[in-house]
Amino acid sequence: MALSPEIRALFGWRRVLGRVRAVLRSAVTTFVVVTVTLWLMPGVAGTDIVDTLGLVVLVAAVGAVLRPLLLLGITALGGWGAMLFGVVTQVAVMVVALRLDPANRIRGLPTLLTAAILAVIFAALLDWMADAGSDDTFVREARRLMRGVRRRAARRAGGPLFTLRRPRPGTEPGLLVIQLDGVAEPVLRWAVRAGNLPILGHWLRSGSHTVRRWHTGLPSTTPASQAGILHGASRQIPAFRWFEKETGKVMVANRPRDAAVIERRLSDGRGLLRDGGVSIGNAFGGDAVTNLLTVSHAALPGRSARGWAAFMASPYGFTRALVLGVAEVFTELHQARLQRRRNLRPRVSRSGAFLALRPASMLLRDVNISLIAEQMARGVPAIFCDLVDYDEVAHHAGPARPESMRQLESLDRMLGVLERLSEEAARRYHLVVLSDHGQSQGSTFRQRHGETLDEVVERLTAPDTAAAPRELAEEQGKRDPDAEPPTAPLLVLSSGNLSLVYLTRFPYRVRRAQIEETYPRLIAGLAAHPGIGLVVVADEDGPVAYGPGGGVHRLRDGVVSGPDPLLAYGPRARADLLRHQEAAHVGDLVVISSVDPETAEVAAFEELVGSHGGLGGWQTDAMLVHPAAWTVTGDLDGPDAVHRQLAEWLVMLGLREPARPALTTGDRLHPGDLDRDRSARLSPSRD
Repeated sequence: MALSPEIRALFGWRRVLGRVRAVLRSAVTTFVVVTVTLWLMPGVAGTDIVDTLGLVVLVAAVGAVLRPLLLLGITALGGWGAMLFGVVTQVAVMVVALRLDPANRIRGLPTLLTAAILAVIFAALLDWMADAGSDDTFVREARRLMRGVRRRAARRAGGPLFTLRRPRPGTEPGLLVIQLDGVAEPVLRWAVRAGNLPILGHWLRSGSHTVRRWHTGLPSTTPASQAGILHGASRQIPAFRWFEKETGKVMVANRPRDAAVIERRLSDGRGLLRDGGVSIGNAFGGDAVTNLLTVSHAALPGRSARGWAAFMASPYGFTRALVLGVAEVFTELHQARLQRRRNLRPRVSRSGAFLALRPASMLLRDVNISLIAEQMARGVPAIFCDLVDYDEVAHHAGPARPESMRQLESLDRMLGVLERLSEEAARRYHLVVLSDHGQSQGSTFRQRHGETLDEVVERLTAPDTAAAPRELAEEQGKRDPDAEPPTAPLLVLSSGNLSLVYLTRFPYRVRRAQIEETYPRLIAGLAAHPGIGLVVVADEDGPVAYGPGGGVHRLRDGVVSGPDPLLAYGPRARADLLRHQEAAHVGDLVVISSVDPETAEVAAFEELVGSHGGLGGWQTDAMLVHPAAWTVTGDLDGPDAVHRQLAEWLVMLGLREPARPALTTGDRLHPGDLDRDRSARLSPSRD
């Protein structure tokens, strides 16, 4: 009797060889780990190799029984419960195996726990070294997850209860958008030309994709860009943090409570991800049906996100990321020490909270890739995910420094991982890679001038604010003790080299004449400061930009007197500033640091060597990598324009209804463009 295709596939020599290789590798890894662990444990009597081999078998047996049960528990818990339970999963397997060891070499719970933790750490490091630092094991685990998701989906759709057949790749189109946070277009091009980004470099050199620059405008921040890209509403956000006079509240866009309020303002039900899309790791949801690790939704993935549970339970998931993340802390300490020894400038402190950000960003990256893999297996039409690794490191190291470039190289590897996972996807996903802004480098404002911008403002307004502490104290005594503390009469909120200054005692936006009446030295003093390049204020005839040397530029009509303060900021500066003046809750004064005309360095008002938020340098030069056959129909000036372009592509792919009933020739892409898109999708490759 002839064997069925499923049986032949199951016992094909490639699959059998792969299973044998995996079993042997696992056995060797466990043997080495157990041997080293027992050798390191004080007071543990040595035994022969037969006992150790027996313990290897016992570990495998316990893992085969216990790990699926723990996975069910993790899946049921979801969220933080899954994370906490996932931490102990691998340790629990090792503790049970060592406790059942017939040789009874380790006694007592504290010793068992210590030995188990050491074994888990050694296993993670050994697996990483066995893969030569690659992501092969991670890919295999993700593929296993994706196949399981697709088989369960097939059963729910009325398929057989059990099948040996490998799910076929999907043929319907899908869109996967990966945001590489903070990567400037010139930095990306330089890294590709240097040969440091093999995945993106191959796409560009093969002609499957092309890269273009898009202009973020002001503010050049993630919340503003994502408000535009995902919702087409960037003018709702004037900076990373701002003050709202109507409510008396300071809004910070990466604070979940504030982000939820902001998203309610942004959403009109027509966001980029409205038609069954998924948001992963973003600031806002884009009206997605599913939001995972999205700040505005302030929740970890729940029980329905099996990818979250599988990542937490897998020895190649959370445990691997945790161990390698700790290694990142030591790497960061070493890199910071090298900067100090070489007296590299500009530089800032890289200790404190930033040390925790390095392993956290690595963990978040791997979690995000696992969640993307699961959603690709589910066949959702559109996925948008933000990967923040490069941006976090570049803030403290510098956007083009070696450690930042290594983070960019690791993100390029993640694109390769997604490429390899595409053969398990339920759709034929096309990939778009973009950034939300760039970064500009420079010594900070405080490093250059010995004082912060807040201190400069306080000095320039001192005569008018001398009585403020007493007045505030009196007002505080009248307030509800549970209410928020009173706001200072003059508030400075900085985002990179952009700062918004608010006269909080006025419930409306204050014009120039009233500011000068209240604080006569403020505008002129700020404009004359060597660390400040622009001070923008509303006037009777529209907004006016003041700069050094008495330069004045009337933004509405473009009339300039004295040295033009906008020259150093490029040809789009006037339009950027005018658009920014129309943003909700913009400051009474908008202050932007000076920019060096030779080096394009800026002076961040925060303690960041790489910054973004304002104008100057590469911070407004974002990038967009897209299939070469796809047409860009307009000037990508601002994140709202990128939103419209992505929506156009979704319509072209048949994933979104057109926004307009009729279109003229050339305004819309045609389905025939997909036929010319030979390899623009994620091209599958096999291990």
